Amino acid sequence: GSVRQYEAGATALDVALSISEGLARNVLAAKVDNVVIDATRPLTGDCNLQLLTWNDTDGKSTMWHSSAHLMAEALEFYYPGIKLAIGPPIANGYYYDVDFMDYTFKEEDLPKIEEKMKELAKQKNPFVRKEVSKAEALAYFTEKEDPYKLELIRDLPDGSITFYTQGNFTDLCRGPHIPDTGFIKAVKLMSIAGAYWRGDENNKQLTRVYGITFPKQAELTEYLEKVEEAKRRDHRKLGKELELFTFSQKVGSGLPLWLPKGAALRERLENFLKRAQRKAGYEQVITPHIGNKDLYVTSGHYEKYGADSFQPIKTPDPNEEFLLKPMNCPHHCEIFKSKPRSYKDLPARFAEFGTVYRYEQSGELHGLTRVRGFTQDDAHIFCTQDQVKDEFKKVIDLVLYIFKTLDFQNFKAQISLRDPENPTKYIGTDENWAKAENAIIEAAAEKNLPTVVELGEAAFYGPKLDFMVQDALGREWQLGTIQVDYNLPERFELEYTGADNQKHRPVMIHRAPFGSMERFVAVLLEHCAGDFPLWLTTEQVAILPISDKYNDYAKDVLELLNNSDIRGFVDDRNEKIGKKIREAELKKIPFMLVVGEKEAEEKQVSVRQRGEGDKGSMAVDAFATLVRLAIEKELSTNV
Repeated sequence: GSVRQYEAGATALDVALSISEGLARNVLAAKVDNVVIDATRPLTGDCNLQLLTWNDTDGKSTMWHSSAHLMAEALEFYYPGIKLAIGPPIANGYYYDVDFMDYTFKEEDLPKIEEKMKELAKQKNPFVRKEVSKAEALAYFTEKEDPYKLELIRDLPDGSITFYTQGNFTDLCRGPHIPDTGFIKAVKLMSIAGAYWRGDENNKQLTRVYGITFPKQAELTEYLEKVEEAKRRDHRKLGKELELFTFSQKVGSGLPLWLPKGAALRERLENFLKRAQRKAGYEQVITPHIGNKDLYVTSGHYEKYGADSFQPIKTPDPNEEFLLKPMNCPHHCEIFKSKPRSYKDLPARFAEFGTVYRYEQSGELHGLTRVRGFTQDDAHIFCTQDQVKDEFKKVIDLVLYIFKTLDFQNFKAQISLRDPENPTKYIGTDENWAKAENAIIEAAAEKNLPTVVELGEAAFYGPKLDFMVQDALGREWQLGTIQVDYNLPERFELEYTGADNQKHRPVMIHRAPFGSMERFVAVLLEHCAGDFPLWLTTEQVAILPISDKYNDYAKDVLELLNNSDIRGFVDDRNEKIGKKIREAELKKIPFMLVVGEKEAEEKQVSVRQRGEGDKGSMAVDAFATLVRLAIEKELSTNV
């Protein structure tokens, strides 16, 4: 960027105006020395300044934060006396948690709030920041009789409290906010839901009102079209339609039941990864679903998850306690420790599709993406410090193969490193950390990964690489992670004998390309809208007899295809062939085989491919070869 000089007290808006009026009209906030502030706040000294517009993530976030305040003002207009809790921006829009007291508030009430917000936005009321003392803040919200704001203020240190006012509304807020309400041109309130105050089920349930705003109506229209498409692709809806999975309250919330078709699909995914892992030198292991409490005390997981997770399981022996497994890594440490290890044995790569259990509050559960029992495609690599870079590169190859095969084309890798300002919060020597961080950075560069580096985002036990994937709707998901761990080898006192005949600690690498089977299937379902690749899809072929006379031949064809590991079914309903074809297309069946008198006599099938139409007649074994070659092309790899 360029260097410019201004009088002390100039604002980011002044800077923008000195560049161009057009830029100034679009500035929503500013980032000063990496901290986002109001564009109207005075700059008090030399700084690095970034002007934020709608095209910046922090610019959007600031406008959505301001929109939450605007919505609160509109709500107070229609429902005087309501109690407001918190109203933050989120990934897409914002929400405000509201205690509506004795009022009834329903989805049908949202349009009038939208109209009021648009009316208020047109007034172009400025967002005015005011620093207040703790006593002033308490006095204001005591008079307003707002218990939620008072609780928040009591937790804040004096001298750090600010109010923001726009129009007739004042809120407790640290900011930042857009210059005025006029930037908000298009408004949509999306939904309402229940939310416990501070996420605690013991507290009162409030009404969470979700909304989103845009600087142009056309952008809102485009967003709403995407929302409708997302509903069409919702994995919960598709999972039911495709008969993949279900849930049962009797079994328990957050515990998915995989139906036959879903179990078969999941098995194909697992076998796909197992084949790739075998080529990459992994050894498959299996560990139990529970473990002695002492195992997780040693690993530190009991301290982290114990209070808020499934509670210990008692046995007839009063000295025994077990826990549902929250992670697979402690078990793998014990496998490594089960026999003496030499540097010649490293790297040791243990892989497991291990089911783990973590208690999620009922309000946080969501289809397969947030569950209480899930299976991780977990592997742990035990290696020397000098092997870390090569192992990272091999895992990156595996992740890229998965993304390519399943058509995740847009992704980036986030490299999470130590906070250089706070080195004491990390375990391990500076030398090892420096080596591991450099190994990750170099491995990502050598593999030409699009990366972003985040300082301070590393786990306390080591740096990591997370893969952020964009689906077909442009939504970002974390799929796949690689983490260096210096902590567990210390806690479990893992050792190997080096070439110097001395004992050394191995480095542990955690990796899970899918993340969890449940979440991965959910993301994949929504990404491809249930239109899976040929090798993975539930039913590859629909065999469509023209009339009842050819049902037996159709069944013979199915048996021959089954012998070639091709999955399908016979549609022997008494329906016209055109209807059968249309319905098979709607079910996203890749191939339709029409059989009638000619096909039965010549022992052939008439092939139709979804989206491509008639492919002509051919012998059953020729069709089986066509399918096999298509699958081989989909799964072709250098891994």
